[in-house]
Amino acid sequence: MATHHASSNEVVDLATWAEDVPNEKSKVIMKTNDMELVRLALAAGKEFADHKVSGPIVVHCISGKIEFVAMQTTQSLTPGQLVYLMPDEPHAVKAVLDSVVLLTIIFKA
Repeated sequence: MATHHASSNEVVDLATWAEDVPNEKSKVIMKTNDMELVRLALAAGKEFADHKVSGPIVVHCISGKIEFVAMQTTQSLTPGQLVYLMPDEPHAVKAVLDSVVLLTIIFKA
């Protein structure tokens, strides 16, 4: 069964958005040719090792605490904090605490 994706002008509650997903609760909120929004649920200790994407990204900590590594710097993000990164910049994300993160990816034209 396919999971629900947000429609244009639909209100999304990040706290409950992925309740229809049985495991881990990470889920694409919406995706177009121009951008993608993803709710990531990361258990403490979970890590996305060094990787990169072809467009700019915004990583926004909704709850918990994460470490964001990019450009030879490790930064801690707590609820309400975000970081922006240019395209093709290697980065990694690690959950220090159980965390919910909103990831925005802008695709190059």
